[in-house]
Amino acid sequence: MDEEALNKSVRKFLKRVGVTSQQEIEHALRRALEQGELSGNTVPVKMTLECPTVGLTQTIEGELEI
Repeated sequence: MDEEALNKSVRKFLKRVGVTSQQEIEHALRRALEQGELSGNTVPVKMTLECPTVGLTQTIEGELEI
């Protein structure tokens, strides 16, 4: 296994995931705020990463301040 190529590939994938996720979350939150669907100061979030080939499923939960 080429460690350098793997590292580069993983980082490229995670950058794409991060940028796309941020855009989608911000769009959804703006729309929900405009429609009056949100209350409070935080919104729960959950992200699930899957790599079925190697049996990986990892879920990360948190809160966003709005």
